[in-house]
Amino acid sequence: MGRAPLRQKGRGRQGIDRRALLVGGGAGAGLLLAWAVWPRSYKPNLNAAPGEFVFNAFLKIDRAGQVIVIVPQLEMGQGITTLLPQILADELGADWRTIAVQSAPESPLYANTLLAREWLASDWTRVGGEVGDWALDQYATRKALMLTGGGTSVPMFHDAYRDAGAAARILLCKAAAKRWNVPWESCDIQEGLISDGGQRTLRFGDVVEEAAAFDLPEILPLRQGMEGRLAGQDLPRLDTPSKLDGSHNFAADIRLPDMIFASIRQGPIGDARLESVNEGAARSVTGFLKLVRSERWVAAVGTNWWAANKALDLADPVFMLDGPPVSDERIDAALEDAFSGSHGRRLYTQGDLLPVFEGATILASEYRVDAGLHLALEPMCATARVTDAGAEVWTATQAPGLARTAIADALGIDRASVTLYPVHAGGSFGRKMDFEAAVQAALIARDMGRPVQLLWSRLEDVIHDRPSPPAHARMAAKLGRSGVIEGWLAKVAAPCAMSQTWARIANGALPHEAAAQSADKATRLAIAGMEIPYAVSNWAIDHYPSDVYLPLGFVRGNAHLHSTFFTESFMDELAHLAQMEAMSFRIQMLGGNPRLAHCLSTAAAMGGWQGGIAGSGQGIAAYQAGNAFGAVLVEAAITGGKLTVSRMVAAIDCGDQVNPDIARQQVESGLIYGLAYAMGASVPYDKGMPRRAILGRMNLPRLDDIGEVTVELIRSTAQPASATEIAAPLVTPAIANALFTVTGQRFRSLPLLSQD
Repeated sequence: MGRAPLRQKGRGRQGIDRRALLVGGGAGAGLLLAWAVWPRSYKPNLNAAPGEFVFNAFLKIDRAGQVIVIVPQLEMGQGITTLLPQILADELGADWRTIAVQSAPESPLYANTLLAREWLASDWTRVGGEVGDWALDQYATRKALMLTGGGTSVPMFHDAYRDAGAAARILLCKAAAKRWNVPWESCDIQEGLISDGGQRTLRFGDVVEEAAAFDLPEILPLRQGMEGRLAGQDLPRLDTPSKLDGSHNFAADIRLPDMIFASIRQGPIGDARLESVNEGAARSVTGFLKLVRSERWVAAVGTNWWAANKALDLADPVFMLDGPPVSDERIDAALEDAFSGSHGRRLYTQGDLLPVFEGATILASEYRVDAGLHLALEPMCATARVTDAGAEVWTATQAPGLARTAIADALGIDRASVTLYPVHAGGSFGRKMDFEAAVQAALIARDMGRPVQLLWSRLEDVIHDRPSPPAHARMAAKLGRSGVIEGWLAKVAAPCAMSQTWARIANGALPHEAAAQSADKATRLAIAGMEIPYAVSNWAIDHYPSDVYLPLGFVRGNAHLHSTFFTESFMDELAHLAQMEAMSFRIQMLGGNPRLAHCLSTAAAMGGWQGGIAGSGQGIAAYQAGNAFGAVLVEAAITGGKLTVSRMVAAIDCGDQVNPDIARQQVESGLIYGLAYAMGASVPYDKGMPRRAILGRMNLPRLDDIGEVTVELIRSTAQPASATEIAAPLVTPAIANALFTVTGQRFRSLPLLSQD
């Protein structure tokens, strides 16, 4: 028997209004009459095995006392299947050893309205204020937009999981209190034991059936005091044991009876169509079964993957490309042409730049960033079984509801006939927001009449990656007396990867179509992170959209990756022009941002900041993303023509962290991700293809390229923010600034050194 589902509420209150446990329309509901006929509340749709009892949309408990936490977010290494259960278990008072995790089914209750607000916001919703936000929330909820990305998982679901734990705790206390004939308010739960405040105790399993039948009170008090709390502890990750012993199932680990294997070729990048294939040559491979053709791809199916991939090599498929092929020259030309195009737009402005710049001496610099690849350890993969009864698909996806719709549309069947089993991702960095492999696997399985596992080769994974956007920036600023920035102007030419992603996964656009659709739309998504955190009276940011003929996608940090490189590198140039030490130059303009100033001074102190003097090899950068603040100090050099980084020190303020050790892991991985962007993680393009596709040639950092890494989490009582996105954007400008001190040259391009 289920209890009422939960929604987010303000974090600072001491109790939960029972009415807040229903998903419903807001105060502005009457302003949008078209939505009025939609249902205003949703019930959990969880299945309960014998002996299990559903307490709410996020929690089941069984008679053995096992606490089963339902997680709607994709685990891709960030630790979310530990963080969300830890929040719930803390408020419930559970024993951590009894916690289990289960993936959530598709439901409006798990919609990520926070990411939807960021992703789908427009001028109209911003003008609407709270009503605009409400409209986006309603759209995301009623479309059941279950999305993982942008570091939104904990900020989005923190309060919901805390409330779920509180509700279950009260129900269990009510059941125990009835047995003991005492007021339920006198009962409490700690370490998985329900007590009456005296000597009597019960375990969850003793009263779970009765507890599930009780009603919630009008006000549900949250736990008080710090005794026995799990929040804030470095609890071990729940997914680590199975990943260490090899029992953890990823998409490529799925095995079904009578299953066969497939590899795929999709031609060059762009509007490519399959022209011909040599099936006779493919038949010479032992284990080869069949070629499955589509208009835009061909897949070989075999009794093992190696046979399928070898057959494809021999089949030598030929594709016809409509339109000129993508190349570095075309990408650069498109970005430069965007500055003189008619679609540029001023998206941020404060004060009046014209009188500041008119007749003044200004510093101007240009920067550029190449497209950055994901290069996750696990290539795109999906396992599918299609029968007359419907389709079953096992895959890692950051957008399960949209993936399910796409599979149903491709097969021409009802959406209810598609069952999607979300498995954990072997790395993603945003790549699993797209789900083309799942659709392809379903089509191949239908053609073969047997379960099929489709695994992209590494070559295919590189060719048809959806990389971060390339971008060019023209920066200009006017310094006043005492080194204060009086005017700041940033012009950024870049395509919008997030708009392209939405067009593909929500509207069914082909990759080249999605790229073209966003070519004339200036948007804040493409220049996220360009808003400087410093106190500058007059500043403006312009976006110049462009089609670079390269399908782009979600990445870790998204536009913040290039935005922070532009702004923090330019800040160092201004500090040098002002003849000021780089940290002090920043600090003087952070009086209204004490949390970022604290991060900056902490990183400098821990790293032994020498002021960025010539020969020091030290560089520093600071950055704010929402409610997350961070600063990084690096020590770098160029040795034998190769970039070396001997030390990275990060000071991060992400609010009150549920599990500090996982937060440190997220920051450390972000530092390495940023280092990869500084060193490589990109390829040159020519004739519609990347010129490199082997990981060993990507100039990625190896273990001996990574020196000492220090992470300081600054203690804070602020609302928790994600630590997954904050570190990566800081690394590239910090390294570029460090290299200036040893070479006297400014490094204004990413990757920082030529990979040739």
